[in-house]
Amino acid sequence: MTDLVIRALDASDAQLFDTMQDPLDAGAAHRTTRHRPDWKRVALRDGRVIARGAWWGGPDDTEPVVLNWFDVAEGEQEAGVELLRTAPWQVEAELNLPGGWRDDPSLRAAADTRFTALRAAGYELLVERFLYRWTPECGLPERPGRLVFAPEPDDAVFLDALRRIHSATLDVHALIAIEQGGVDQAAQEELDFFNWCPSPREWWQVAHTPAGEPVGIHIPAHNPSGPCVGFIGVLPQQRGHGYAYDLLAECTHFLVEHGAEFVAGATDQGNHPMAAQFARAGYPVVRERVNFQFREAATHDRS
Repeated sequence: MTDLVIRALDASDAQLFDTMQDPLDAGAAHRTTRHRPDWKRVALRDGRVIARGAWWGGPDDTEPVVLNWFDVAEGEQEAGVELLRTAPWQVEAELNLPGGWRDDPSLRAAADTRFTALRAAGYELLVERFLYRWTPECGLPERPGRLVFAPEPDDAVFLDALRRIHSATLDVHALIAIEQGGVDQAAQEELDFFNWCPSPREWWQVAHTPAGEPVGIHIPAHNPSGPCVGFIGVLPQQRGHGYAYDLLAECTHFLVEHGAEFVAGATDQGNHPMAAQFARAGYPVVRERVNFQFREAATHDRS
């Protein structure tokens, strides 16, 4: 077997990244994702790409925030491991897979190869998520009209709501933040994400009953790939009434009224109540996401 060459790409040879065939069609998941050439790495044997990874971050980020494209040719798992081990970034990894990938033996085998390489390179499974994409063909979800929505300029109001929402959450990333630094850290990380999104701060909204009782918040957003449901959260004392649907419907209408031609969304597969509300609002599952965290970072965070 010939020697393995692993290297970063640049603008002059970025096209090399696209020469590898992928049975999981990761390219379909990233049609609107812009990857910087210098955040792409490939493993070559005889000049042929046999493993590749693309790290991603926002336009103002100086370091990538996630590895969101990683694949390995059949029989070249060790090349994938070496590609990951020699990378300068050990950030969270996320693989976007076709819906129902477990039911197709060839797709499952391709996914398992990547999972095995990630684990061998020091990553561990974090969470599996559903990815949604609403389009006009889905029809706008009906607004129940039970809540009153309004912008709120005071970040402290959102922080307080986020603390209360995360005091009883099913979201795995929030649970990890709570384990590391309590609900304050979980709330602050959410707020930091909202501020990181390039969409206007004025879009953030609080929801009340007509009598003025607070119910929750919703964050219509644009991430660098387009319009998305940034956050849906119902206060613990208001749960059990299906208000997450009201928030999601309002968020969808808001984004469409501000020009969105599609709306992306996501939730953990274990968050059955939120998954049910996405289904009720007409959001189809278009792909599934499997997130891994770097094991050494996870151990350090918990120490």
